[in-house]
Amino acid sequence: MHYFTSILLFELMNEVLDKKIEDVLDSADRMFIATSVGGNSSGASVFYARDGQDLVFFTFNPTRKAEQIRLNPRVHVVIWPKGQEGIRGLQIDGECYKIKDEQEKEKAYEMVLSTTDAFKEYMEDEFLKKNDVVGYYRIKPTTVKYVDFYQEEQFEWKTYPANKTSAVKFALKLALKRVGLWLRTVRAPFLTATIAPILIGASVAWSDLKTQNLDSTWSWNMFWLVLGGACLAQVATNASNDYFDHTSNADEINKVASPFNGGSRVIQVGLMTPGQVLLTALASIIGTIGIGLYINQQISGFIFGNTPILWTGVIGTFLALGYTGDPIRLGYKGFGEIAIALGFGPVMVMGAHYVLTAPIHNNDLSMWNWVEALIASVPIALLVMLIVWINQFQDAPSDAAVGKNTWVVRTAVNDGWMRLEKPLSLYKQFMIEAFASVALIGVLSFFTDYGTIYAFIALLPLVLVWKAFKMADEWMVKWNDPNADRQKVPYELLLVNVSTIGIHFLTGVLLAVAYFI
Repeated sequence: MHYFTSILLFELMNEVLDKKIEDVLDSADRMFIATSVGGNSSGASVFYARDGQDLVFFTFNPTRKAEQIRLNPRVHVVIWPKGQEGIRGLQIDGECYKIKDEQEKEKAYEMVLSTTDAFKEYMEDEFLKKNDVVGYYRIKPTTVKYVDFYQEEQFEWKTYPANKTSAVKFALKLALKRVGLWLRTVRAPFLTATIAPILIGASVAWSDLKTQNLDSTWSWNMFWLVLGGACLAQVATNASNDYFDHTSNADEINKVASPFNGGSRVIQVGLMTPGQVLLTALASIIGTIGIGLYINQQISGFIFGNTPILWTGVIGTFLALGYTGDPIRLGYKGFGEIAIALGFGPVMVMGAHYVLTAPIHNNDLSMWNWVEALIASVPIALLVMLIVWINQFQDAPSDAAVGKNTWVVRTAVNDGWMRLEKPLSLYKQFMIEAFASVALIGVLSFFTDYGTIYAFIALLPLVLVWKAFKMADEWMVKWNDPNADRQKVPYELLLVNVSTIGIHFLTGVLLAVAYFI
């Protein structure tokens, strides 16, 4: 009998607590939500709507809280009824997830509107929805702490074990998301800028070895070391660029960042500290130097042997850290485009070629076919520069504001709004010159010992070039429209950004194939 009485009493107490919790939730429409990733904490006040036990809210997906929730769904929420001064309210621990199901989104839309219509304009904006800028989130509480200093028992707890992800499953999810975070930090998709020139250098090297009947001396170990070292050099460049653009506030004031411009944003959205990003840059450059010195020893017999690899490493390190790093800041002084073209063109192509043709020249420069490697590097140097060039269009206003004088900023006309006709004209001119140099590689094979007739296959991406030019012209009309939404127009250039990356990589691969066959 006593057992059943205890159960009834417990259930009654639960019902009373549930009523208290519901009263607080029903008498408020805002909550303070705290998020955290790797010691970077954030807080925001948002409107919410109830869906049973769950809380639903609307926000912009690029915001700091949304980015942190994506990586770490565990959140803390504080809710106080209207008119209260921190005497009676709720403290909620829970797991928060972005709503992806379309029917659930519609339901969330209606629920949020029942609380507030402050964001109705954005919630119904087709452009924002199409580009995944806006979203709805659901908080599933794991623990609710009821606080009431008016009553004798000032703190009461209610738990929701079913809403809590198991420790093992949560740890696995977090580990996968951490991998994704590091890939984002190093901007892994942009490593095609390194892969293409290394493939070209390796293919020219293979062709030279085959001509000398030394193809059996090809070293895959050396190839992977070269590729790995070059990728680490690019990671160092990307991470240092993020760090120093943060210190100059260039990325902070950029309100139209995208996957192709404005940096990785890991600092701005609180996913990594500036120090962690700087350490990533330094660790990567140390790794590059270590690989370079090992290769140098293999070729010359000495770690600091006087070889082109040693000097290529010195130049590459200077370009990687000096692109936006203090006190050089090449990118801020109008030398960034040249640095990118040299570093991801001749430096990488010729460096890879020298290492992989060591069986031919044995560290004797007179035996090194550097002219062929240099000729092969010209198209890819111009094309990689154009990736940076077109990505600077969206960044131009914020770059100009902090004194980052890229050539897009320098050649633009600012009459109250930044006019980009001249930078676009130069973009087209350099693109044409890049493919003219591809054709020249093919033509040279008819009259000299340099080049390859198969280079003409690398002209196939001209179809993409024509499309990119057309889209860029259409975008320019929108950019100059005084009635255009300045927050949206920059995003409409993204297809040109993507096309330029595709043109670079596809041309690089086809040029590598040309030399290989």
